[in-house]
Amino acid sequence: MSQSQVLARKWRPKNFSELTGQDHIVTAITHSLEQNRLHHAYLFTGTRGVGKTTIARILARALNCETGVTAMPCGQCSACIAIDKGNFVDLVELDAASNTQVDSMRELLESACYAPTAARYKVYLIDEVHMLSKSAFNAMLKTLEEPPEHVKFILATTDPQKIPVTVLSRCLQFNLKQIPVALIVTYLEKILSQEQVVSDSASLRLLGRAAQGSMRDALSLLDQAIAYGKGAVTEANVRAMLGVIEQDYLLALLEALVRKDAVKLLSIADEMEARSLSMDNALQDLATVLHLLAMAQVAPQAIDETLPEREQIFALAERFTAEDIQLFYQIALHGRQDLNLAPDEYAGFTMTLMRMLAFFPDRLLPEKGFPKQFAKDESALQASIQTKEPLPDNAYPIPQKKSEQSDAPNQDWLTIVKQLNLGGMAKMLAQHCEARSYSGDKIELCVPEEHKYLLEKIYQDKLKAAVESYLGKPISMTFSIGSVTGMTSIAMQDRAKQAKQAEAIAAIESDPVVRELIENFDAKLIVSSIKPVEQRRQKNDES
Repeated sequence: MSQSQVLARKWRPKNFSELTGQDHIVTAITHSLEQNRLHHAYLFTGTRGVGKTTIARILARALNCETGVTAMPCGQCSACIAIDKGNFVDLVELDAASNTQVDSMRELLESACYAPTAARYKVYLIDEVHMLSKSAFNAMLKTLEEPPEHVKFILATTDPQKIPVTVLSRCLQFNLKQIPVALIVTYLEKILSQEQVVSDSASLRLLGRAAQGSMRDALSLLDQAIAYGKGAVTEANVRAMLGVIEQDYLLALLEALVRKDAVKLLSIADEMEARSLSMDNALQDLATVLHLLAMAQVAPQAIDETLPEREQIFALAERFTAEDIQLFYQIALHGRQDLNLAPDEYAGFTMTLMRMLAFFPDRLLPEKGFPKQFAKDESALQASIQTKEPLPDNAYPIPQKKSEQSDAPNQDWLTIVKQLNLGGMAKMLAQHCEARSYSGDKIELCVPEEHKYLLEKIYQDKLKAAVESYLGKPISMTFSIGSVTGMTSIAMQDRAKQAKQAEAIAAIESDPVVRELIENFDAKLIVSSIKPVEQRRQKNDES
């Protein structure tokens, strides 16, 4: 029974036309071969698996094909076949990682003086050339600069920075690029079609992303996926093999985040831990989804129409602001970077989620351009913009107060909060609290359920100390968790900002110049770029 060949070797390109993702190099080398403008030393650089050695062997065939120097070696002559099998006597391959010393280089250079045995050129292929010692580099300099007419040097490396400048200056250098996911997926589809293996597009996209720009890695992973799936490549099997987090988990996390549901966030994290999913991969994939959300907001046409979760991406993108997505993206990246410093992966992952929750602004979330909580007043706001009338006083109604007496303690509390010298989480606690009662030296504060994570003792103590410093006397301060009327400091600030923003939009749309541009030139107003005057002044002052 014959032994099957691994895909990375079986499907290694035999000529330049079969190469994927390196068109800039193929074009340059092809033209030089066609015009017979040959250099004596070539240097190919790039990450693993992008085609450095493959291009070097194709070039060796092109130089020694019995049909002549050509950009399209025949693949049938004895030279092409021997080079393909790796036993061509005039192709000398040296692994510099295993032969770093000067003696190996001197032995190689001594043989360069002799004419090729059966070929047109004697080709020296030195892989991972940056691993050579300084003495070995010095030994090859003279020969590399003025080699015999029958000698060609082809060098390959993943780290060109470690190669002396004196060597770089003597070589024709080509930088190979990482191969895009789309090209990898297309190539895998072609191979699976030839191999008659069943697959789906979602599984190939996962393999393409996991390969990180390396075609060799992609083919090795494909081999593994075929074995794992018993001859079929499916999304479920590939996710299980790679330990990739299912998109449903990530989308559910963002849904819980937009609802500020800490219990749901931790519940999803617990389920992921129970399935032994990698929290490092989870943060990496969460950052990928956040990138998709940002793309959906600024360039929706860039989102692949075949993406299974495309509709969910667009739905979530409408519920976050651009600033929120950028913030969460940075938090995910930093959380992944700090994961090895956490007590364990689960703690690091959940702390990252809670950090997102903690820094999620407590503002009214947009729903098609208007605050979700005030959807019933959307018509009034639209009418204000269309008629260019001043914004009605009730466009953003304040919840009805139970009574003047019950609201008085909270008004006093709002006054105190404005004067407190606080920062960080203690400030957030003060801004999210609502006073239930305030009499003399006793204050009872209530925090909404979604912000109960702020009730850590250290933040409570800082808030109490700040209030005592402001009042100049000791007080008794108690906290509870429950529903609030919406009269917190942060909510009042957000209502004022929303009202000013709506007025600013109405003012811009009523401008005669703007109206003329819209009517005559089909211009569109980018509402997100409009900022109230006070806000612009504040930004200018800060800058």
